Amino acid sequence: MGLLVDGVWQDRWYETRDGRFERESSRFRDRVTPDGSTGFKAEAGRYHLYVSLACPWAHRTLIMRRLKGLEDMIGLSVVHWIMGEQGWTFEDGPGVIADPEGAGFLHQVYARAKPDYTGRVTVPVLWDRQRRTIVSNESSEILRMLGSAFDGVGATPGDFTPAALLREIDDVNARVYDTVNNGVYKAGFATSQGVYEAAVHSLFESLDWLEERLSRRSFLVGERLTEADIRLVTTLFRFDAVYVGHFKCNLRRLIDYPELWDYARALFQTPGIAGTVDFDHIKGHYYGSHPTINPNRIVPIGPVLDWEAPARRRV
Repeated sequence: MGLLVDGVWQDRWYETRDGRFERESSRFRDRVTPDGSTGFKAEAGRYHLYVSLACPWAHRTLIMRRLKGLEDMIGLSVVHWIMGEQGWTFEDGPGVIADPEGAGFLHQVYARAKPDYTGRVTVPVLWDRQRRTIVSNESSEILRMLGSAFDGVGATPGDFTPAALLREIDDVNARVYDTVNNGVYKAGFATSQGVYEAAVHSLFESLDWLEERLSRRSFLVGERLTEADIRLVTTLFRFDAVYVGHFKCNLRRLIDYPELWDYARALFQTPGIAGTVDFDHIKGHYYGSHPTINPNRIVPIGPVLDWEAPARRRV
């Protein structure tokens, strides 16, 4: 765990303010476009995606890469599940895919793009092989790029942000991000009782809202899978395995929500998605990388969850 300061790596845990965890804004915010008007044109073979199989933010981009059939167009590197003194590494291990240029640590990729970079070194990262720089390290924006920018160069057809639904998708995304995706981190990284409790109550108010919403529909927005579903489900995949115990988000479990549990299983069983989920990386990362929360780094055996159990809804 750490960050770069003027291009020099420092091992430093997250700081909290009044007990609150505050996520740092992403620093690389360029965009790939079909016409290249941003300087980054959608082209097969030009871009490379760095992810962690443990990280829900990176996972959303991995799902979109798979659903859009971009595996042969956009390269992939997968970091080791343990994030230790050097942050994310490419240490050998099951599921790890090395950096094609031989970096041992992800912070070296950031420094390759900007030698004086200051900030957290996070995944996902979309790298431009041609310009030898980072296009973006903002997961929501990478997700949207992958969802549409490459349609003209052979991506699998499929619109995950239809114009008629975009306002509603953005509204749902905003609440889910603040109280669910980031909400579990606000609870887990809180350093005061009151801050922790406020985050947990907000989280479960939103889970209750989602449960009611999904009792009336198969998807969060519209009649088919959209970006909003992809952004929510990566947190749901991790909820009982990690967030209930490790982050103390234990008012209820995912399996205590009939609609959310059915919905999460349905998305897991969508062709291509199950192959992006690695519970060994997920549990190994959270329980092994946060010594302030789990100093002995013991990884629990359970819970036992049947993700293959037939879901009522169909994606």
